[in-house]
Amino acid sequence: MSAEPDALQAALPETAAGLLGQMLLNAGMIGGADLERALTLQSRIGGRLGSVLMRIGALSEDNLLQTLQAQLELPLMGADLPAPDEDAVRIAAALAPAGLEWLLDLQALRWSVDDVLYCAARDPLQPSLREALRHALPGRAIQYCLCRAQDLERMLDALAQRGGLDGHDGSDVQHLREMAEEAPVVELVNNLMAQAVEQRASDIHIEPEERQFAVRFRIDGVLHSRLQLPRDRFDAVASRLKLISGMDIAERRLPQDGRMSTRVGGQEMDIRVSALPGVHGESMVMRLLPKERKELRLERLGFEADHLAMMRGWTAEANGIVLVTGPTGSGKSTTLYGALAAANDGFKKIITVEDPVEFQLPAITQIQAHPEIGLNFANALRSILRQDPDVIMIGEIRDLETAQIAVQAALTGHLVLSTLHTNDAISAFTRLIDMGVEPFLVATPIRAVQAQRLVRRLCSCARSGHVPAHLQADAERFAQSVLPGQAPAWKEATGCAQCLNTGYRGRLGIYEMIPVSEQMQHLIVSGASVNDMKALARSEGHRFLRDDGLLKAWQGLTTVEEVLRVTGS
Repeated sequence: MSAEPDALQAALPETAAGLLGQMLLNAGMIGGADLERALTLQSRIGGRLGSVLMRIGALSEDNLLQTLQAQLELPLMGADLPAPDEDAVRIAAALAPAGLEWLLDLQALRWSVDDVLYCAARDPLQPSLREALRHALPGRAIQYCLCRAQDLERMLDALAQRGGLDGHDGSDVQHLREMAEEAPVVELVNNLMAQAVEQRASDIHIEPEERQFAVRFRIDGVLHSRLQLPRDRFDAVASRLKLISGMDIAERRLPQDGRMSTRVGGQEMDIRVSALPGVHGESMVMRLLPKERKELRLERLGFEADHLAMMRGWTAEANGIVLVTGPTGSGKSTTLYGALAAANDGFKKIITVEDPVEFQLPAITQIQAHPEIGLNFANALRSILRQDPDVIMIGEIRDLETAQIAVQAALTGHLVLSTLHTNDAISAFTRLIDMGVEPFLVATPIRAVQAQRLVRRLCSCARSGHVPAHLQADAERFAQSVLPGQAPAWKEATGCAQCLNTGYRGRLGIYEMIPVSEQMQHLIVSGASVNDMKALARSEGHRFLRDDGLLKAWQGLTTVEEVLRVTGS
């Protein structure tokens, strides 16, 4: 994608070209199976090794450029030397041997800095480019360089717009389909996904604006801007995503959802794609789900010892409802999967109904809801009960009908695990009553409710820090019982290359866990306020999200600032 790696190899001695695969193997950037697969594909379709490795998702552009820098000893634009501004490139283009059209056809940039002429291209070693520059500038030294494809595309698009060479309005569906299959678009999309995987992003957001479109990665729950490209490229990128995720490429007025399985950056990934029409075009969001995950166990999720014991006790119940609450993206599904793993002792029939099925678990029957054909949560639950299950997991209680069937299942000897969208644990009771469930049917079957959020985990570069006295006092109140004898280890974020200078790397959960006692049942049935129920929970010794977050900060796992950001305190 940048200096087309394989075209570079064409200009090198055969022994040097053969070094690329070995160098990538030695650096651990690809595996032997990836190289063998790429060589087999290369023998069938042609092209160059680096390009083929990128196309099959075995290698990212950044890793390829790093290896090519070492092999070819060429600088990288934007890293080893500053990227030129648009005016410098435009002026140099006007002086090119055959003008702007010639540079656009060769996919090349040229510019001068302090009498040094630089040239960056998709293939900076192609003979026609070098011969033309030697002829136009006899005796002039030229520094050829590598560049990232996204930088090259952005500059070339800006030049084309200034020159009035790109007048297509993007309305022709056949034209969009053709653009979606072009190599630069394919490589741009593949490279965006590879970069996201390397940076541990959970989502890629592609957001069109009037004159450009932005690409942002969600890393550890926070969005980071990564790229801005001219708006003219957006239709091709969006069409490419629709094409590979099974959406209707011609439909741009209605929301669409798609999914695909592919290999990205050497990992097998499931990717869910969402398209949402907006004023300037469709907002595209890709959710990245690695197929290979660490074992889903409650111990990995950040529970303190007392909370872990409570959750294990709840999943061992013979019947009742356990609710996990929180907003979208707070890790509810992961917690439920961990609870299912804890409940799965090999002697129970466990069935789930989800939309979508995110993780596939062994020895558990998982049902994918399909509302468009009538298989919603409520209808699936009716059929599930005929399968004689012991444990039922419902992806989400969204309506009264689903809530009523869940209550009836819990009252007839089944353990029901489910999620609910509320701000805190106590609000789950009022949410169900607002749906239309009778208060006594809320109080009787529910065993416990849990709320959760995800906070960013500090990177190893963190340093000791200080917090206000009142927050230390709040944390100490629970630390004495939960972490007896443990001294506080308050820390603050700094930032390093490993954490992309954010100070954080990874996430862990903070929890609010409220068992339903007899006193709580009485308040629910009597229609007490949320504040009254919170006061009872506090008097019974339970801590809320902010309290649990401060305990995590006490241990040096996260920062107080991160806890306050997530809990809104």
